[in-house]
Amino acid sequence: MRTQQVLAGLAHRLNRDAGAPAIPALYFFTDPARTPDPCAIVKRLPRGAGVVYRHFGASGRAKTARKLARICRARGLFLLIAADPALALRVGADGVHWPEQRLAAWPARENLPRIGLTLASAHCAAALARATAMGVDACVLGPVFASRSPSAGAPLGAFRASQIARGARLPVIALGGVNAATARRLIGRGFAGVAAVEALS
Repeated sequence: MRTQQVLAGLAHRLNRDAGAPAIPALYFFTDPARTPDPCAIVKRLPRGAGVVYRHFGASGRAKTARKLARICRARGLFLLIAADPALALRVGADGVHWPEQRLAAWPARENLPRIGLTLASAHCAAALARATAMGVDACVLGPVFASRSPSAGAPLGAFRASQIARGARLPVIALGGVNAATARRLIGRGFAGVAAVEALS
């Protein structure tokens, strides 16, 4: 709980410094392997946080999404469903999160399915520019720091990630190796918030 509070405080500071864009400043990203019980974690998140449910096509994703939606509504959290606007609509989620590779499959901005808040992941400046052109509300950039995620590539590092964030025309959220210690290194670097997996679990 202490780590969550520290991260929430740092995230809100970043959001204020970025001009207070109207998006959550703190995001919990679920992961089937590293967070097998996302509902238990979501029940402890601070009010106003965002929850990105990455179901990876799991057979029980609809049931879990409905449970997460109920918890989020009761606790004042924002639920985003990864790459599945139909499921997001079905459970009454607050938006959709698009992984970088899925966003690249949409040839034109007007064809991008939208529901509520729309986030996208990016791992480089070019991907962030594409997400911006597609009209998403904010972009999750990473990995900023070294991450234990098996899918994470080489970290961008705080300096390079900061260059990308400062050059963006939309709010940028830092992901990858973010915890109470590393999040402090993001102050004054152009980010509008932070996202984490294990640091919030």
